[in-house]
Amino acid sequence: MKLWITMATASIILFAAALPAARAQGPMMPAQPPSAQPLRTIEVRGHGEAHATPDLAFLNLAIETHAVTAQECANLNADLAQKVVKALEGKLQGKGRVWTGGYSLYPEYSNQTEQSKPTIVGYRAENSITIQTGAIDLLGGLIDTAIAAGANRINFLNFALQDDGHARSEAITKASKDAQTQAQALAAALGVKLGRIASASTISEPRPMPVEPRMMAMAAASAPTPVQPNEITVPATVSLVYEIE
Repeated sequence: MKLWITMATASIILFAAALPAARAQGPMMPAQPPSAQPLRTIEVRGHGEAHATPDLAFLNLAIETHAVTAQECANLNADLAQKVVKALEGKLQGKGRVWTGGYSLYPEYSNQTEQSKPTIVGYRAENSITIQTGAIDLLGGLIDTAIAAGANRINFLNFALQDDGHARSEAITKASKDAQTQAQALAAALGVKLGRIASASTISEPRPMPVEPRMMAMAAASAPTPVQPNEITVPATVSLVYEIE
């Protein structure tokens, strides 16, 4: 009996001594896979343009009047503006629209000298009128009609496209081909092989071609006024990112 107790006690001591070692090892963690290598890529940007004949025009002209009093100046300007709008609407015959805006009234001062302060000698009123039309062939006649009715300044004449979808698609196609050509040339120069396209993006917007106001004002001096619009240029930029094999 005494020998049994001694052997049991030795077994308990040995078991207890083994516990700290087991705890020190902790739970078994799964092996981590090696980190993935970052993709090697080539990014290029291609550019393309498409040209189209404009089918929409925005003509902005002004009526400027001068008078001694503010009321007289405003009334004179209002009468001329009504005449100009009415004449333009008659010329358009429903092929566009006319609206007014940008009205202003300023005092005019005498020249200041050392002996006197500037004084108000009169007033100047300005009223701008905008015409939007798809009848490009009417523009010359519209300018002549407006000047005959009382308009005395052309601010701008801009051309645009009512629908630039076809030109935009053409520009994007050209820009994409340009980007692909650049990527192939760059890969050949670096001695690498192009893989799949990782991403692609595009930016495109039309650029209206304005006619200089000074040129229009000079042309308006004779009738009929010739108006020959430039082509609209629609640019596009395409960005391509290729993976390198």
